[in-house]
Order: sequence, then structure tokens, then C-alpha cells
Amino acid sequence: MSNKSTIYINNPNLNHEVPVTIMDTIIEYQLQPRDVLNVQIKTLDAASSAYFNLQSENTFQQFSPAALYLGGYSIMKNGSINLPEIGQVTVAGLTLSEAEEEIQKAVRRYLPNANVIVKMVSFKISVLGEVNAPGYYYIYNEQANLLEALALAGDMTLFGNRENITILRQTKTGMKGMLLDLRNPNIFSSEYFQLLPNDMVYVQPRKERNQRDNLSTFNLLSIVFGAISSVVLLLNYTN
Repeated sequence: MSNKSTIYINNPNLNHEVPVTIMDTIIEYQLQPRDVLNVQIKTLDAASSAYFNLQSENTFQQFSPAALYLGGYSIMKNGSINLPEIGQVTVAGLTLSEAEEEIQKAVRRYLPNANVIVKMVSFKISVLGEVNAPGYYYIYNEQANLLEALALAGDMTLFGNRENITILRQTKTGMKGMLLDLRNPNIFSSEYFQLLPNDMVYVQPRKERNQRDNLSTFNLLSIVFGAISSVVLLLNYTN
């Protein structure tokens, strides 16, 4: 396997003398039904804040993803969340900052001096295929890109095909997929480089992987049949 096949962003202009400006496309995610939000309402009155907040501020960071889900506000099918006393606030189709502004408007009808902080706690991605630690990962940030996802999964194995990374994304019209080439510097301008909640990243194997697996299978079969042949010869000899 050549060294070139394992290099990311293969561009001869990337050196110390000639800096290359890399512009990436930032996509603001629009909230959808079944997303889960953590809503913190800040007021000078601690009792009022505690009443509206499902999770205490002091223990929030100690919660597991499951606890964050149970203690958050899930966006219902009609696109809204249901806040205590305040009622339903429509947030589907909004960005996180827009949802925060919309919720604050609703809250200030009851608490004029309240400030609202909204975070998404259901930002999850799946990384599969030729990586060292496949699985799903929660993103505690508003953005994540493909390189960060691979870093979370322990990077690609030597048999990962850097030229064929599949991104699967659920859209309003169904599941869509895109092939990305990590060796191509233009990857940063792809809308799929920036990951969205529930994206799936699949690293395809290189041909060498299949060849090695086939060779391993062949060697195993050779050992098995060799052992059988030895037993047969031994039985014939003893008889």
C-alpha cells in the first residue's frame, strides 16, 4: 500500500511558504420534529428559574445522553415544544438561534426580564466502516465536520478508502447520499463536509482489504484441508 493512498488533503501547495486559504461552507441546521432541546430560563428569582427548568444548572453536565434526552424538550410532530405554563412554542424549521429568540419572546410574556439559553442535546452522528472505533457519537457543539467525526472514531484504518467516504443524510424528500474524496482539497467547499444531526459516515474499504481477507480465508482453508489430509494419511498408514 503506497503512502499517497493514506494522505489527507493531497495538495502540493500546502506548505510553509505558500499558505492556502480553505473556505468551508457552514450550514445552519433547521430543527425538526423529534429533535431534543435543553432550554434554560435565567431570572433573578431562583424559584421561578427552577420551576421552568427541567434540569438543575449545577447537575446538567453530569447527565448522560439518555438523561439529557429525558430531561429535555422533544419537538413534537406539529413542530412545537410544550413549556410549563407558557404552552406550545413552534420551533421546527428554525435554526437554534432563531428558536432561542422565539422561545425568549414567549417566556418574556410571563417573565419580562428572563433570558433564555437553548442547546440541542440530540446532535448525534454515526461513523461506520473502516475506522478504529465505529459507533455513534453525540456532538456537544452546534457544528461538526467530517474530519472531527473521523477523529471521534479513532481515525480511519490503513484499509480505509480515503477517496470514497459516503455521507448519508435524511432530508425532507428522503435519504440522500454523497461520496467525498478526502484527498481532494475541494472537499471543504462541499455542503456535506459539515455534518448535520443524524448524518451517517461510512468509510469504504480499499481493494487491499478484500484481497487480504480472501488470502486469509485461503490460508485458513489450506490449513484445514492440510490437517484433514494428514489425518487421512495417518489412518491409512495405521490400517
